[in-house]
Amino acid sequence: MQTVQLVEPAREWRKAYLSFFEEWKKSQEPMVPWVISIEPYDFEGMLTFLSNQKHGIDLSAGWVKSSTYWLVNASEQVVGAVNIRHELNEHLFNAGGHIGYGIRPSARGNRYAVRMLALALEKAKELGITKALVVCDSENIASRKTIIRNGGMPDTDYIEEDGNRVNRFWIE
Repeated sequence: MQTVQLVEPAREWRKAYLSFFEEWKKSQEPMVPWVISIEPYDFEGMLTFLSNQKHGIDLSAGWVKSSTYWLVNASEQVVGAVNIRHELNEHLFNAGGHIGYGIRPSARGNRYAVRMLALALEKAKELGITKALVVCDSENIASRKTIIRNGGMPDTDYIEEDGNRVNRFWIE
């Protein structure tokens, strides 16, 4: 696997991020984590929104602070995104967790997710999160394996109103 790093969203990554976003949008797959569904065409506006989320400015009711990072490979391509919630509310405790992540469709199968989650756990520690909750839908076998490879210990599953089963894991 290529060398990768987590970077904070910034102007210098605009072209690489737009490529990431457009590929995901074209795939018509659900956009995970939720922050990548934000239209990036007002790039400065998106950066301001992400910064505000990190600093707890103008949060919507029921939302918590969150930090977003992009996973960049040695070719300076954005291959993934991760969103770290600084604390858990009831919804996040049940079905969202501390960390949500996704890898662009063309970059999957390269173990980027395993590395990105490991790097995200380091960032979470810097935020004071010593025991992180990471979740995935029960049919997402690749994500389940990624979480377990990073030390995920299974906890009780959560069943959403629509019947979807969410696997919950704790990582210390």
